[in-house]
Amino acid sequence: MADIMDEKTKGEVKLLLSNMKSPVRLLFFTQKSGCAACARQQELLEALCGLTDLLKLEVRDLVLDGDTALNYKIERAPATAILGGKDHGIRFYGMTGGYEFTSLLEAILLVSGGRSSLDPQLEELVRKIKEPVHLQVMTTLTCQYCPEMVRVAHEFAFVNDNIRADMVESSEFPELVKKYQVSGVPKTIINGVHSFEGAQPPPAVYLEIIKAVAPGQYAALTAELREVQSAGKTKKAEPGHVYEMAIVGGGPAAMSAAVYAARKELDVVLLARKLGGQITYTAGIENYLGMPDVSGTEMTEAFRAHMSLYPIAEAVGEGVTRIDRNGREFTLTLEKGEQYKAHAVVYCAGKEYKRLGVPGEEKFIGKGIGFCATCDAPLYKGKKVAVVGGGNSAFTSARDLLGFASEIHLVHRGKEYRADAALVAEVKKAGNVSLHAPMEVREYLGGDKLNGIRLASPDGAEKLDLDVDGVFLEIGLTPNSSPLKDLVRLNPFGEITVDRTQNTSEKGLFAAGDVTDTEEKQISIAVGQGAQAALSAYKYLADNKLTKSKAGKKDAWQ
Repeated sequence: MADIMDEKTKGEVKLLLSNMKSPVRLLFFTQKSGCAACARQQELLEALCGLTDLLKLEVRDLVLDGDTALNYKIERAPATAILGGKDHGIRFYGMTGGYEFTSLLEAILLVSGGRSSLDPQLEELVRKIKEPVHLQVMTTLTCQYCPEMVRVAHEFAFVNDNIRADMVESSEFPELVKKYQVSGVPKTIINGVHSFEGAQPPPAVYLEIIKAVAPGQYAALTAELREVQSAGKTKKAEPGHVYEMAIVGGGPAAMSAAVYAARKELDVVLLARKLGGQITYTAGIENYLGMPDVSGTEMTEAFRAHMSLYPIAEAVGEGVTRIDRNGREFTLTLEKGEQYKAHAVVYCAGKEYKRLGVPGEEKFIGKGIGFCATCDAPLYKGKKVAVVGGGNSAFTSARDLLGFASEIHLVHRGKEYRADAALVAEVKKAGNVSLHAPMEVREYLGGDKLNGIRLASPDGAEKLDLDVDGVFLEIGLTPNSSPLKDLVRLNPFGEITVDRTQNTSEKGLFAAGDVTDTEEKQISIAVGQGAQAALSAYKYLADNKLTKSKAGKKDAWQ
């Protein structure tokens, strides 16, 4: 068997493990039969223990050492328990290769170091949880975002003995994938019943746990958590109040605008479905000044923490569906009908994955329809999958699925593909790929879960139903500009047209970030545009005597 770690990797891992403070035991449960991954995982753990004297491996048989397995609540193999001076309830089920190798190393350092990285006040809230909590984070080894969620779950278990947290490699345990209806990762299951998707920040995970195990305390603890997050500054938005400025969106542009508006002493409200925007789907960011290597979740938390230092009103949880103007006031309507008013608006709602808008789509999103084949490909081992699109993203997704899916159907509405020729050739020569072009998806088929798609040629002359277990949409991103379609000028792509100071065609309404017609879509550009939009909005309010702020119009280098 080939060496599981090359010399370069061994050197890097050895350097990392030199930060260990105290000994850690790796208690590994294997099985002689029916466990193909057991030998490989044991080899990995042995190699790891060979790099430091502070790591010790103990191997047990799941069946022969059944009493020990029962004592540690181990029900399947391969299973790896990370133990320090005591059992913290930190487990790994399946292989810990790929991106989950990082999770394994982080868990070892966590137990060895004896301290979590949680905010101290949030950690105190987690410690107060008295109900038993079992977190199962369903992952794949190809998912860049999964280690973020695994780390949070393990840190919660580390600080509270009532919590145990498992990383579960989905491809190794298909029965759990089926049981919990996992069609995208990471997916976290709480006590086998409640679940949520995505790599959520620690405060959001805490709320999900409280919602699941102590719903009666949820409202009170939400208020307490808001106080922790905001250091007493962030306020709950008031629908009946007329704000000087409303900011729409929760991404980098919006949070930047909020900070600049607050520093101008404006009465400002931020309205967003969630905080973070597209960066929450980004595993690693290496080109943001001052943060040379940061995850999207970490950047979101840093931006949120900065924003929370100011008295900004927030309504997070629903998106804005409509913006109207009546004289000097804008009215912003949320998804459930609640309305907010403001004298100026900074619109930073960004972009989202395009959808086809055909019957069954909303029903099956998250239940067979996904957007990240790189992350979710192992979930479709031996299954039939469709990829919709004709560009590089679609063909890259098809390539990522080659080693997993039994059949891959690539559906494209045009006659010609837009992907690089070499990529097209690589996918075409694969024996398990079928190309359907020009064909369009007309309907998604299935009951509780997707089991097929209905195709038709653009002229409707040719029709075809395909049996598939999953569909990946790779048709690009669309600007979230529909609430403004009757109010401001949009370009042919649906992006908001802005000038160099982020003015739109409607006075008093400014826009920033990926929703605008700026050519380059980058975090740093969005942050700069958000700041400029807030300053332009402040100038508009001051010039029209619509603000009580006494801040000056010019703040050099501030």
